[in-house]
Amino acid sequence: MIPAAFEYARASSIEEAVKLLNKYGEDAKVLAGGHSLIPLMRMRLSQPSALVDINGIKGLDQIKESGGKLHVGALAHHVTIHNSQVVKD
Repeated sequence: MIPAAFEYARASSIEEAVKLLNKYGEDAKVLAGGHSLIPLMRMRLSQPSALVDINGIKGLDQIKESGGKLHVGALAHHVTIHNSQVVKD
């Protein structure tokens, strides 16, 4: 099935993503991998008014430790997290 109509915007920074999400409101969704969202949209189980694509934001795939806390970016792949020495330590 074809998804319902929606707006699409690609953010190049976190600040831009926040502005776009505020612009499109509650019905907007963040598109990172899309492996769960796109199939739901095709079945019309999810019908966001807009998708804000964060794949172009540098640094969101990072895994790092800072101040005794682990920080995993929104675009970090599961296999990367699993294999990360930072996570293992």
